Amino acid sequence: MKQLFIHCSQNVTQSALLEDGRLTEFSVERMEGTSLIGNLYKGRVVNVLPGMQAAFVDIGLSKNAFLYVDDALHPHLDKQPKEKPAISDLLKPGDELLVQIMKEPLGGKGARVTTHFSIPGRWLVYMPSADYIGISKKIEQESERSRLKGLAEAIRIEGEGVILRTNAEGESREALEEDFNTLRQAWNNIIERSKQADAPSELHRDSGLVERMVRDVITPDTEQLIIDDEVSLKEAKAYLRQTAPALEEKVRLYSESQPLFDKYGIKEQLDRAFQPRIWLQSGGYLVWEQTEALTVIDVNTGKYTGSIDLEETVFRTNMEAADEVARLLRLRDVGGIIIVDFIDMETEEHRHQIAQRLELTIKRDRTKCQVVGWTRLGLMELTRKKARENAMNFFYETCASCKGKGKIYVR
Repeated sequence: MKQLFIHCSQNVTQSALLEDGRLTEFSVERMEGTSLIGNLYKGRVVNVLPGMQAAFVDIGLSKNAFLYVDDALHPHLDKQPKEKPAISDLLKPGDELLVQIMKEPLGGKGARVTTHFSIPGRWLVYMPSADYIGISKKIEQESERSRLKGLAEAIRIEGEGVILRTNAEGESREALEEDFNTLRQAWNNIIERSKQADAPSELHRDSGLVERMVRDVITPDTEQLIIDDEVSLKEAKAYLRQTAPALEEKVRLYSESQPLFDKYGIKEQLDRAFQPRIWLQSGGYLVWEQTEALTVIDVNTGKYTGSIDLEETVFRTNMEAADEVARLLRLRDVGGIIIVDFIDMETEEHRHQIAQRLELTIKRDRTKCQVVGWTRLGLMELTRKKARENAMNFFYETCASCKGKGKIYVR
């Protein structure tokens, strides 16, 4: 059972997704500065770095964007040169080009951009020059995959690319074609604007948080969408009325005096989930340490002593920890390399089951996440794509005294 809650205040919009009563996704967006992911710009190359195979592009933000050579080549691998060219052969200072933000500015780094353009809709993602068809891996039935591929071939023009999203499963040709044509027209509008615009300038901005969540999360198995703001409610209903009318009845306004996130226990779950030590229901716990590119999670039995033998106690703790790790990676929106130090297990079968459990649970994640496997030291390694700033950075600042170490200097 999925429930989506959207809380709107004067300066911030927050969304929370609950699955079977447990918080699994949390997003925040400031009113004055919406997400930059997916925005398209006409930029100007300001510097080319052959040693890094990259270029810096002025797109009008405070820091120049970073364009890697792979993101400057044709999006279809078969249409790329057999040997990767030097970035200086592709670009030079002063060149103007269209780019799209794929990773927001994080820390002291500027945004990462690409020329592999994509515009998401409710049922599909339109890629104007990718020249291939992709289908969500979460659509597993082969007959449905074949049907969707046939429909995509019929509605696209040669050279265009399209990815059929999970939501497209079971949808009619008419719905897919309407979505495709809308996105194609949006791209054509971008091209027309680029001809008149001076670099640097913004050409297209992706939808705000409310529309993105309705577009990407609301499906027939969603029980309800509850919003505490009338303007955002109308926005959500208008989008569903246009794309999925049958789902509009799932949207309702929250008007009680008690804050929305307090009423449904979301604030309490958030407070627990972002602690450095997270307790498991069994009595075990996780210790969570996070840096910019690496996250380390340590699993401990804690208060859980089991009732059979040590190996069974360890295995059950690790299985519960695997579920919680997968949930918290989504909720915290962790990116980069993740190392999980599960409690040592004696049997290879138990290690295999832990890996399988992780692979199964991360399938729910809308962000690309991969279970790499056990290292030689017995640690579990995962990777997860990072595109946006951590949601909790909106609410917390690094302590000026301890600089984030969690310690106070005593003379």
